[in-house]
Amino acid sequence: MPALPTKPCALARCGRLAQPGERYCTAHKQEHRKRDDQRRGSSNDRGYTSKWRKAREAFLKEHPLCCRCEAGGMVTAATVVDHIVPHKGDQKLFWRRSNWQPLCKHHHDVKTATEDGAFGRGVAQGGGGSNPYPPTTHDRLGGHVFMRGKLKRKNPSGKALGH
Repeated sequence: MPALPTKPCALARCGRLAQPGERYCTAHKQEHRKRDDQRRGSSNDRGYTSKWRKAREAFLKEHPLCCRCEAGGMVTAATVVDHIVPHKGDQKLFWRRSNWQPLCKHHHDVKTATEDGAFGRGVAQGGGGSNPYPPTTHDRLGGHVFMRGKLKRKNPSGKALGH
């Protein structure tokens, strides 16, 4: 498969090329990220305090598996407590445990990019809804995946095979 083409940096009059899948060239990427972070505020400013870290830890002990992986018959440790409905600063919604779900990093990244508007950038066109990457499309353990309590190996076509 051919490599994706580079494209011009999104910063006006830059003239440099951005890497495939990136909006900004290497010189402006960090500058843009820093500006976004200042606009968003620190994680502490957004409510992710030591109180949150303790609540998160307790929730992950109670719910140790990714709910999306489980729905697909896989067993993957949850590492993120996700807000099902983005709280957008609403502290009542932030702390409502019924609005929390345990996810692995992969599913949190997919959910954030597709449903929550791509990491704080606002929902992209066509975003906000179904997950284009169902739980069975990502690998664990280099081509092996745990499904329904059994370790299965994937064949080159991507379908799981029993051992």
